[in-house]
Amino acid sequence: MSLPDRKEAEVRRLLEGPHPPVPPELTVRATELGLRLLRRRRAARWLMWLVLWAAAVAFTVWAARVHPWVAPPSTVAPPVEGL
Repeated sequence: MSLPDRKEAEVRRLLEGPHPPVPPELTVRATELGLRLLRRRRAARWLMWLVLWAAAVAFTVWAARVHPWVAPPSTVAPPVEGL
């Protein structure tokens, strides 16, 4: 037998064999874990939106006070004429 055929035969043998009993509390534990993961993801998403909103507000306040679109005044004086 080649290597893939042997692996396939072993998998088929494992699937056809007797299955171990499932603990009765497995469903409850899996449900609790899923709900906990869902709450964590929901909290993380809410926190991400909160941080994004705060950054947008901070940027808006900064831009309103600093006016970054206006060119800074020139520090070089024009040449003096008529002296």
